[in-house]
Amino acid sequence: MPIGDTMGGLSGGEAGDAGFQDGDGYEGKFLNSITICGILYYNRYVAASPQQTIVAVDLHTGKTVWERSYDFGGGRVTHGQILVWDFASSHGAWSYVWMVSGNTWYGLDASSGDLKYNMTNVPSGTIYRGSNGEMLKYRMYNYGTATNPNWYLQQWNSTYVVNNGTRTGTADAWGANVQGRSYDATRLGFDLNISVSGLTFVPGQTNNVNTGATVAPIMAYAEDKVIFGNVSKAGVTLTVINLDRENIGYPLCNRRTWDAPSEWEDISVTGSQSGWAGFSKEYNIAVYWTKENRVNYAFSTETGKYLWQTEPQSYADAWGGVSSSRDVPEKIIVHNKLIEASVAGIVYCYDVKSGELFWSYEAVAKTTDYQIMTGNWWLIPVIATDDLVYFGHHEHSAATPKKRGAPFFALDIETGDLVWEIDGTFRQTRWGGPAVIGDSIIATMDTYDQQIYAIGKGPSEVTITTSNAITTTGQPIKITGTIMDISPGTQQDRLKYNFPKGVPAVSDESQSKWMLYLYKQFEETMDIKGINITVYAYDTENNNTIPIGTTTSNTHGIYAIDWTPQKEGKYDIWAYFDGTAAFYGDDAQTEITVYAAPPTPEPTPTPPYEWYIIGVGIAIIAVVIIGIFLTLRKIDKKLVLYANRLAF
Repeated sequence: MPIGDTMGGLSGGEAGDAGFQDGDGYEGKFLNSITICGILYYNRYVAASPQQTIVAVDLHTGKTVWERSYDFGGGRVTHGQILVWDFASSHGAWSYVWMVSGNTWYGLDASSGDLKYNMTNVPSGTIYRGSNGEMLKYRMYNYGTATNPNWYLQQWNSTYVVNNGTRTGTADAWGANVQGRSYDATRLGFDLNISVSGLTFVPGQTNNVNTGATVAPIMAYAEDKVIFGNVSKAGVTLTVINLDRENIGYPLCNRRTWDAPSEWEDISVTGSQSGWAGFSKEYNIAVYWTKENRVNYAFSTETGKYLWQTEPQSYADAWGGVSSSRDVPEKIIVHNKLIEASVAGIVYCYDVKSGELFWSYEAVAKTTDYQIMTGNWWLIPVIATDDLVYFGHHEHSAATPKKRGAPFFALDIETGDLVWEIDGTFRQTRWGGPAVIGDSIIATMDTYDQQIYAIGKGPSEVTITTSNAITTTGQPIKITGTIMDISPGTQQDRLKYNFPKGVPAVSDESQSKWMLYLYKQFEETMDIKGINITVYAYDTENNNTIPIGTTTSNTHGIYAIDWTPQKEGKYDIWAYFDGTAAFYGDDAQTEITVYAAPPTPEPTPTPPYEWYIIGVGIAIIAVVIIGIFLTLRKIDKKLVLYANRLAF
């Protein structure tokens, strides 16, 4: 579906080969898109647009659930929330889409878009999630002076804004409390303000350490720990504060400094292109990336101790032969693995416990249109879920027209093996937000054509018919039918006109080429393979299943198979599609009646040859006798007539 306020693809006409703008380049077209319970929420317009609209779309159908433009705030959807509220008079979860304008947050009902309540003066900082879905923010606050600091750890809690504020009705009834209200989030929201004695933060953690200075953490885990870090050419310092209720505020490590290697004197270890790149709660690890030497450094978030570093990534990238230092590689830590990719089109997977390289994968151009050039292999891991990690391509400022064939693929997290790829479809956005996933459906903006696509397992439809509904034993019948893709995308006018009889379903191995042909204007290929359909007969009178066989549909979605029933009776004929990675299964059924074939007539005995001769002779004699008899009768009649005349 179109994302909103701009056309996509090639502009044509006087513009020639120029492509329409793609909503990237600092505009944030798809930024902060989220999913809640199978619904995609996104901003229709770019971040700087004077008008703003939030759109809610059903991921399964592509139908718009609601679309709202708001007179208040002019904000954009930034995040979602499912809040579990379990008290004596109120049990269950509440779902919100949060629209933010400045430091005012508007809580919209996720199912309707209606405004429920708002919070003003929300403090800045990264959002972390509590065990019940509450939104949390952390900071260190200096109540002392620059020479005599007095640091307090503070936790801001979105739930406490309401629970600690003005309430009406039953105290623990969430819905009645928030309905139509506005809360001062700074005055009401801090539910933790605890002194952390003995802490002294090194210069560089804040521009001002005077009274009222704050320091933001690099990572926090609710009810576990909050981590503060400082990096300089001299090394790395971690300060970790316990958030466990029994030991809250107790420093797990305090100013534990790792001395950097000498090479750090010659490189830029801070700034926008070096930085904290990933964290593992399970293994208590924080990973820092330095751009010029292309190395990851890991530290313990329990002790602050240096643990390991990766080998330098020594490949040359697409930026004219220099190393991959132009940007921090995008990273994901999942299943005890650190996975990263950047401008050179190479994916690296490290053991997060040791830094050992598990595997690497290099994306290779599949079309002559898409050769390595500036930024053309800028890979990013966009999603990791279950046992797969998905990668796409984005670019800082793409030339126009954009080259076809931008990579989009899925790798097995454990092995690095390619699971599927569909290059040339879903080009990501650098500034506008990557693909998201919900209900096992990926939703992404495509900067080729300014459309939003949903990628996932789709529904199929099987039909069946037979050449005869009534037949006899021993007589073959032909069983035919279709297997079609009935995903919502196939119901769009363009596909319905191109495929008036329906869009055929194809095998997993042919899926990517087929999707490129259907939706992305690529040429149709001749090596498309169909779907395997299993056919069997069910003898309804004897409760007996008879396998007929398995056949494969053709590129029109048609399958056929022959069967010769050997026994009379009534049969249900079933065509069954078990499903694939791309399609959910389906089946279809029809009925036939089989009667016993009529008995074969007893054969007439064949006489000996001489009897044929005798028979022919007798026949000739009989003909002669009959001829004589008839002749005599004619003569007799004439004599009678002559006699009668004489009498007159």
